[in-house]
Amino acid sequence: MRKAKRLKPGDTIGVVSPASPSSARSEVTRAKEYLERLGYRVEVGMNVNLKKGFTAASEQERADDINEMFARPDIDAVFVTQGGYGSAQIIDKIDFEQIRKTPKIFTGFSDITSLHLAIQKFCDVVTFYGPGMTRFNEEDLSEYTKESFFRTLTNAEPAGEIKKVSPKNWLTTIAGGVCEAPVVGGCLTLICSSLGTPYEIDCKDKILFIEDVDTEPWIFDHMLCHLRNAGKLADAAGFVIAHCENCVPFKYEPGFLCDDSIEDVLLYYLEPLKKPALFGLPMGHGEHLATLPLGVMCRLDADQKTFTVLENGVI
Repeated sequence: MRKAKRLKPGDTIGVVSPASPSSARSEVTRAKEYLERLGYRVEVGMNVNLKKGFTAASEQERADDINEMFARPDIDAVFVTQGGYGSAQIIDKIDFEQIRKTPKIFTGFSDITSLHLAIQKFCDVVTFYGPGMTRFNEEDLSEYTKESFFRTLTNAEPAGEIKKVSPKNWLTTIAGGVCEAPVVGGCLTLICSSLGTPYEIDCKDKILFIEDVDTEPWIFDHMLCHLRNAGKLADAAGFVIAHCENCVPFKYEPGFLCDDSIEDVLLYYLEPLKKPALFGLPMGHGEHLATLPLGVMCRLDADQKTFTVLENGVI
């Protein structure tokens, strides 16, 4: 896959909002000042602080910001403010040929999954599932998240093992085994939304990474069933499932009343496949978020409960 140059002090970071708007302009300003204190230049897209309906600016305005940042030679990396909703709306307006010709660090998570999948499909470029820019301040950026992010983006060496935040965190082996393969995936909701589109996820002989937030177990079941019916679970070489923040039953629903957990759902769909599957790593929504280069070779050892990035994400 094509790879961007590593992030260095003095580089210029372009900021875009492909999905939901920030709750306040000050979030972007605060993050900009934080990154500048670390030695980077920051260029905020002209449409970042707009708002239209559910999203930050119109479809064309959001796409224009992304296209500009990848076309400008003075921009070294492209950071997304946050996820939320709406990234899929702009896929038909993105200049993927430009991204393919000038690969740059592109990082974001959650709703940004749609753009990760599209860039990988149309450009064959490594992207990064990592924190949104508005998290970059002293209050919201945990030391774990910060260390993983900058180690992955500033170092031309493989990121290595993605570890638990602390020894107290629990990882669960859903199915034993070991595999080495490129990693693909992101937020489960958006992975399912890609099915039937030109940027549909390709899981063939790959490690499928999934995570989600505020998703009841029966909805998680529904989405894994959808992936199974589409042949995606059978295609995958293995599965790494992040800690899924607040994925518990929300209310009393007689039609869905049961005490099954996310772990139960994972066991139901993944254990029969007899492929390595590990649950619980901090790679998604939540206070702590490891940055994962998508498309690179990784090693999943579900028996030893380790997931290791074997290939550099930047050059």
